[in-house]
Amino acid sequence: MTKVLVVEDIPSEMALISSFLQESGYAVITATDAKEALEKVAQYKPDVVVTDVVMPGMSGFELCRSLKKNPETEKLPIVVCTSKNQELDRLWAMKQGADAYVTKPFSREDLVRALKSVVV
Repeated sequence: MTKVLVVEDIPSEMALISSFLQESGYAVITATDAKEALEKVAQYKPDVVVTDVVMPGMSGFELCRSLKKNPETEKLPIVVCTSKNQELDRLWAMKQGADAYVTKPFSREDLVRALKSVVV
Protein backbone atom coordinates (compact mmCIF):
# COMPACT_ATOMS: atom_id res chain seq x y z
CA MET A 1 0.00 0.00 0.00
CA THR A 2 1.35 3.44 -0.95
CA LYS A 3 2.11 5.63 2.09
CA VAL A 4 1.21 9.31 1.70
CA LEU A 5 2.32 12.03 4.10
CA VAL A 6 -0.26 14.84 4.07
CA VAL A 7 1.02 18.20 5.34
CA GLU A 8 -1.85 20.62 5.98
CA ASP A 9 -2.45 23.12 8.81
CA ILE A 10 -6.23 23.51 8.38
CA PRO A 11 -8.08 20.61 10.09
CA SER A 12 -11.01 20.53 7.62
CA GLU A 13 -8.64 20.44 4.62
CA MET A 14 -6.57 17.73 6.33
CA ALA A 15 -9.71 15.64 6.92
CA LEU A 16 -10.89 16.06 3.31
CA ILE A 17 -7.53 15.16 1.74
CA SER A 18 -7.04 12.23 4.14
CA SER A 19 -10.50 10.80 3.46
CA PHE A 20 -10.10 11.14 -0.33
CA LEU A 21 -6.78 9.29 -0.17
CA GLN A 22 -7.96 6.58 2.25
CA GLU A 23 -11.05 5.94 0.10
CA SER A 24 -8.69 5.56 -2.87
CA GLY A 25 -6.60 2.90 -1.12
CA TYR A 26 -3.69 4.93 0.26
CA ALA A 27 -2.22 4.72 3.75
CA VAL A 28 -2.20 8.25 5.19
CA ILE A 29 0.23 9.82 7.65
CA THR A 30 -0.46 13.42 8.70
CA ALA A 31 1.55 16.44 9.79
CA THR A 32 0.22 19.90 10.59
CA ASP A 33 3.37 21.81 9.63
CA ALA A 34 6.59 21.42 7.65
CA LYS A 35 8.80 20.84 10.70
CA GLU A 36 6.60 17.92 11.81
CA ALA A 37 6.57 16.70 8.18
CA LEU A 38 10.38 16.46 8.11
CA GLU A 39 10.27 14.37 11.31
CA LYS A 40 7.54 12.09 9.89
CA VAL A 41 9.42 11.63 6.60
CA ALA A 42 12.44 10.39 8.56
CA GLN A 43 10.28 8.20 10.82
CA TYR A 44 7.79 6.66 8.36
CA LYS A 45 9.54 6.85 4.95
CA PRO A 46 6.40 7.75 2.95
CA ASP A 47 6.20 7.05 -0.78
CA VAL A 48 4.92 10.54 -1.58
CA VAL A 49 4.26 13.88 0.19
CA VAL A 50 1.17 16.04 -0.38
CA THR A 51 1.77 19.52 1.04
CA ASP A 52 0.01 22.83 1.37
CA VAL A 53 2.07 25.96 0.65
CA VAL A 54 0.88 28.53 3.17
CA MET A 55 1.59 27.20 6.66
CA PRO A 56 2.93 28.69 9.90
CA GLY A 57 6.70 28.60 10.26
CA MET A 58 8.13 26.86 7.21
CA SER A 59 6.17 27.07 3.94
CA GLY A 60 5.43 24.15 1.63
CA PHE A 61 7.99 25.61 -0.80
CA GLU A 62 10.66 25.53 1.94
CA LEU A 63 9.64 21.95 2.74
CA CYS A 64 10.13 21.02 -0.95
CA ARG A 65 13.60 22.59 -0.98
CA SER A 66 14.57 20.89 2.26
CA LEU A 67 13.46 17.44 1.04
CA LYS A 68 15.11 17.84 -2.38
CA LYS A 69 18.42 19.01 -0.82
CA ASN A 70 18.69 15.91 1.37
CA PRO A 71 20.27 12.91 -0.44
CA GLU A 72 17.98 10.53 1.51
CA THR A 73 14.78 12.26 0.35
CA GLU A 74 15.77 13.96 -2.93
CA LYS A 75 13.82 11.40 -5.00
CA LEU A 76 10.69 11.58 -2.80
CA PRO A 77 7.77 12.75 -4.99
CA ILE A 78 6.02 15.90 -3.77
CA VAL A 79 2.51 17.03 -4.71
CA VAL A 80 1.74 20.64 -3.84
CA CYS A 81 -1.94 21.11 -2.98
CA THR A 82 -2.75 24.79 -2.56
CA SER A 83 -5.22 27.60 -3.13
CA LYS A 84 -2.42 29.54 -4.89
CA ASN A 85 -3.67 29.18 -8.45
CA GLN A 86 -1.48 31.57 -10.45
CA GLU A 87 0.79 30.17 -13.15
CA LEU A 88 3.73 31.85 -11.39
CA ASP A 89 2.93 29.89 -8.19
CA ARG A 90 2.90 26.63 -10.18
CA LEU A 91 6.23 27.46 -11.85
CA TRP A 92 7.79 28.44 -8.52
CA ALA A 93 6.59 25.18 -6.92
CA MET A 94 8.20 23.15 -9.72
CA LYS A 95 11.41 25.16 -9.32
CA GLN A 96 11.40 24.28 -5.59
CA GLY A 97 11.17 20.58 -6.38
CA ALA A 98 7.44 19.84 -6.56
CA ASP A 99 6.55 17.00 -8.93
CA ALA A 100 2.83 17.84 -9.31
CA TYR A 101 0.56 20.77 -8.47
CA VAL A 102 -3.13 20.63 -7.50
CA THR A 103 -5.15 23.77 -6.80
CA LYS A 104 -7.95 24.03 -4.24
CA PRO A 105 -10.80 23.41 -4.56
CA PHE A 106 -10.07 19.99 -6.05
CA SER A 107 -11.93 16.74 -6.59
CA ARG A 108 -10.86 13.33 -5.38
CA GLU A 109 -10.05 12.51 -9.01
CA ASP A 110 -7.74 15.58 -9.31
CA LEU A 111 -5.82 14.55 -6.20
CA VAL A 112 -5.55 10.85 -7.10
CA ARG A 113 -4.52 11.68 -10.69
CA ALA A 114 -1.71 13.90 -9.36
CA LEU A 115 -0.53 11.15 -7.00
CA LYS A 116 -0.60 8.51 -9.72
CA SER A 117 1.41 10.80 -11.99
CA VAL A 118 4.33 10.94 -9.51
CA VAL A 119 4.27 7.53 -7.77
CA VAL A 120 5.74 4.79 -9.93
